[in-house]
Amino acid sequence: MKTAVEKALELKHIAVVGLSKDPAKAAHSVPRYLQHHGYKIYPVNPFGGEELLGEKVYNTISEIEGNVDLVVVFRPSAEVLPVVEDALKREELKGIWLQEGITSPEAEELADAKGLIFVQDKCMFKEHRRLAR
Repeated sequence: MKTAVEKALELKHIAVVGLSKDPAKAAHSVPRYLQHHGYKIYPVNPFGGEELLGEKVYNTISEIEGNVDLVVVFRPSAEVLPVVEDALKREELKGIWLQEGITSPEAEELADAKGLIFVQDKCMFKEHRRLAR
């Protein structure tokens, strides 16, 4: 049986909350890596300008035009709950991923109640690399 990490990595349309303009930050390099490995990313960053990594930037998850399977969060733990609440407005959503160092028991509860895949405190880049064969 597949783990939550394995299931989440199969989801290819990703809203990246907190995607950074700074190439030195994980919030930029991880989404770029995912793009190069066949993932469609939707940058979500109210301060990101109009375009990041060649994609239109959105202010919120609920504004995204297109299918969103997974929401990957690069924001402090204290800011996760409103992000997840916004994400849950999307009918097609299948999972939430909180990057390394980010946790939220409240977000986990909400995701579980909706039957969503939930991963926290793990780096999507590291997990993809670890599981890529």
